[in-house]
Amino acid sequence: MRRRMDEARVGRLATVRPSGRPHVVPCCFVLTGDVVYSAVDTKPKSTLELRRLENLLANPSAALLVDHYSDDWSDLWWIRVDGAARVLVGGVERDHALELLADKYAQYRRDPPPGPVVAIDVTVWRAWP
Repeated sequence: MRRRMDEARVGRLATVRPSGRPHVVPCCFVLTGDVVYSAVDTKPKSTLELRRLENLLANPSAALLVDHYSDDWSDLWWIRVDGAARVLVGGVERDHALELLADKYAQYRRDPPPGPVVAIDVTVWRAWP
């Protein structure tokens, strides 16, 4: 599971809106130990104050889904990690997360993310197959 997570380029981050409805967005991410990091980057957005951040500040429950689809259904797989998320707006952990993300994504080396970093402390791993 960890190898697949390391090799995956995009995941889907799920948070919970104050209404209780799910909110899911694609994101870049990196896994280190049992923490997943995802940064608010400069891909086109109307603001850096994103719904996912508001959701996590109100309710830290989060999940990240990574999957692989193929028309050969014997190649299908998915991995979901669940945990409690933290929003990092500065500090050593945020800086370290940005270094890890830059190691994985060349775009982040050229254009470091200016916004907060989401840190998910993973407590549950689920996968298929």
